[in-house]
Amino acid sequence: MQSRRGAPAIAALATIIVITASWWALALWPVSTAAPAWLARTRLVCFGATLTGLPDAGGWVLLVGQPLGMLLVLFAVWGTELRMGMRMLLAQVSGQITVGILAATIVAGLAGVGVRVRDAYAEPFVANTADLLGQQLTRLNDVPPGLALVNETGRTITLDAYRGKAVLVTFAFAHCQTVCPLVVNSVLSARDRIAATAPERTPVVLVVTLDPWRDTPARLPALAEQWGMTGETHVLSGEPDVVERALNAWRIPRVRNEKTGDISHPSMVYVIGPNGRIVYLVNGSREQIIAAVRAL
Repeated sequence: MQSRRGAPAIAALATIIVITASWWALALWPVSTAAPAWLARTRLVCFGATLTGLPDAGGWVLLVGQPLGMLLVLFAVWGTELRMGMRMLLAQVSGQITVGILAATIVAGLAGVGVRVRDAYAEPFVANTADLLGQQLTRLNDVPPGLALVNETGRTITLDAYRGKAVLVTFAFAHCQTVCPLVVNSVLSARDRIAATAPERTPVVLVVTLDPWRDTPARLPALAEQWGMTGETHVLSGEPDVVERALNAWRIPRVRNEKTGDISHPSMVYVIGPNGRIVYLVNGSREQIIAAVRAL
């Protein structure tokens, strides 16, 4: 009687393990750039994608959360039967061997996942994943508004000076503790990644302040150091009315709290091609920025 009650629960547990193993293999099994397009698209749709070839944050939540959710349901519905089934298995030598092999396989699989993640961050990003991300972006062909603001060295920066190069234009301010550090870090990280893998495509980075009242030209050197800006990267400011006109021309949504000085704003990065025209507007994620520059 107990074996009959425990068998369906054990079968359900085995099914969950098989499904989970298949799911993780689909998401994480290493593939070459010659892998079929349908496989890359399936991974992109199911798990998201980063330029390392690994799932994005939502993909990891799915990979971990879905098996845990199924196990919780199984224990809630068939907890007693599952315990009966496990006792039945462990009472037999063949069952002990089966459980031992399964446990060893799970440990080996988790070790393989660790190696896969380590190797993914040690190798150049997967080209076909970046290309697929680029294909998801909406391509523009807009003339950018004029830009003539002062950088951290006191020099006036214009877009025309960088004709023939890719340029990333984003917006932030020093006192921001939420969106700004993330978007600036993403832009600089994307630039460094491109410089390491395709140096001929390395973009110029321009960060325009949203708070010219506090981010005055005199304070820009400290701000550039705070954000870790090196090489052809610049933080820009100027007289408040001049900066405000530039922000309006670039259509940057923002709301300033007059009491605190804080500014609410979205994360936006304009990607300007070597021809001087706006090609993409992305949301500030490193993967999208890299994919956009690759797709220029």
